[in-house]
Amino acid sequence: MAFELPPLPFDKDALAPHMSAETLEFHHGKHHKAYVDKTNGFIAEKGLEGRKLSEVIAHAKETGDKGLFNNSAQIWNHSFFWQGLTGEKTAPSGKLAELIASQYGSTDELVKKLVAESTAHFSNGWGWLVLDGDALKVTSLHDADTPVVYAGMKPLLTIDVWEHAYYIDYRNMRPKYLETITANIINWDFVSQNLDGAGVSRADQDS
Repeated sequence: MAFELPPLPFDKDALAPHMSAETLEFHHGKHHKAYVDKTNGFIAEKGLEGRKLSEVIAHAKETGDKGLFNNSAQIWNHSFFWQGLTGEKTAPSGKLAELIASQYGSTDELVKKLVAESTAHFSNGWGWLVLDGDALKVTSLHDADTPVVYAGMKPLLTIDVWEHAYYIDYRNMRPKYLETITANIINWDFVSQNLDGAGVSRADQDS
């Protein structure tokens, strides 16, 4: 077996007009798939068959294998990203809503911080909402870097700020992309689910 390109958890036109089917065809069908194909080539070459994706990512980080890390981490990051989006309108509830209210005052304020962090992030990378201990934390990571390799970062939500995530729909307007998707297509139910600390497993897969 090899790693596979996971199917999108929604129809390709489900996020329109905020994220078009054309963007998904390129972003998921070409960019994400390329990371899968390259990783499979690496694991066959390096004898890493049979390991989970998270194990391959950790191995690559520990051994300084940048090629393997960049591609395998991007499989996981993208798989997690898609699950954090939905064409159905959702809102924080339960424990998540309580944490947001106590730390940020409102969901709008949390989203503003996530948008600001992701907008200011230089070059390629990912904006993240993570659980740090018992607290919510907004941060960002460069290139393919991922919470998978950081024990103190339990992933709740990520937003892709690589240019290929928004160029078709928003050209070079990263702030408009971020403001639009956070206002309209975030799957807050998925974010709430990840408060159990098992977020890494939700984008993991066997090889």
